[in-house]
Amino acid sequence: MLEYMHQGGYIMWVIAAMSVAALAVVIERLFFFHKASTDPEVLETRFGEALASGNEENARKVLSSSKSSLNRIFTTAYVHWGIDGENMKLLVEQQVRREIYRWEKNLWLLELVGKLAPLLGLLGTVLGMVEMFHSLHAGGQITGSAVTGGIWKALFTTVAGLTVAIPVIFIHGLLVSQIDKEEETLNRGADYIITEHMMRSGNSNV
Repeated sequence: MLEYMHQGGYIMWVIAAMSVAALAVVIERLFFFHKASTDPEVLETRFGEALASGNEENARKVLSSSKSSLNRIFTTAYVHWGIDGENMKLLVEQQVRREIYRWEKNLWLLELVGKLAPLLGLLGTVLGMVEMFHSLHAGGQITGSAVTGGIWKALFTTVAGLTVAIPVIFIHGLLVSQIDKEEETLNRGADYIITEHMMRSGNSNV
């Protein structure tokens, strides 16, 4: 492996660093997605039952049972339960945007790596080809083995760039898809909590 890195030059090390950064982001995001997810139907049912019984302590226990994004939205709404319907709607919508921002954190880096890695690989190949032809021209002797050997070494960076970019782009797409699903879940949860607030408070201004 180190031999290939040496053959590819400094651009290979740049691509390797980008791959490590992308891997770190993927691992961090997967842990976050797991922690920030919950079953919306279970949460809504348990919270609704607590509201119906008028048991504030039980409602707080339900909301504090998880650190999921939906729990955080419900908690924010419940803390401000006494406000009017219009302000509750604005508060919940603002909290949904905040949670989506948390879900999208650092995904820009994956997108950047997916776009830059192949370009850096191509740049490394072009620079390798330039160096090879310059050496052949300076040496005055051009042989088939020298040309093919130089091209073979120059292509290392292109292979490395594509090897990094393809899985990164694929994983980025999966994560974005998961965020889209979560956004729909949070919006439905927001509608639920706004409706509950309207019903419990008797406020029709939502």
